[in-house]
Amino acid sequence: MREYETNGHVLRLVQGDITTFRGDAIVNAANQSLLGGGGVDGAIHRAGGPAVLEECRRLGGCPTGEARITGAGRLPVRYVIHAVGPIWRGGFHSEAELLASAYSSSLRLAEEHGLSSIAFPSISTGAYGYPVREAARIALHTVVEHFRQRRLPMSVTFVLFTSDTLRTYEEVLAEVAG
Repeated sequence: MREYETNGHVLRLVQGDITTFRGDAIVNAANQSLLGGGGVDGAIHRAGGPAVLEECRRLGGCPTGEARITGAGRLPVRYVIHAVGPIWRGGFHSEAELLASAYSSSLRLAEEHGLSSIAFPSISTGAYGYPVREAARIALHTVVEHFRQRRLPMSVTFVLFTSDTLRTYEEVLAEVAG
């Protein structure tokens, strides 16, 4: 399953590079400093250019489980939502709650800014080591619940970097949506 519709909302799963997404906003899997890093974070900062970094500097960081919004610089979207997911430490340190909160905070910011379409990466599953299947379950459940209760965003796309991650998200979406 690569697409799920409910309550007038659409959730899509695609493999690709999130920096090429065309819509209202992309979500960055950021670290607490918001000043760039590796993986998705580094790619977004490189593609967005110095304007994104400058706005992030003015924000002064972001706690784990929360999100902040900036302009998008040279990216083909209007905004970047910087979400800080947890580092996986075995699942006994509120990782699930913090990851769900990072997604929820991002969705709330999208709604507050009137954004119709946003794209997420798989937050915390790269360098932060969160198991992909568990992270996908939390991410997809959080988005589906948001769709049931809220108006915006109308469209959420998960832009997943590898075919293995896409396949895992597809399997989990079939469980969550089914």
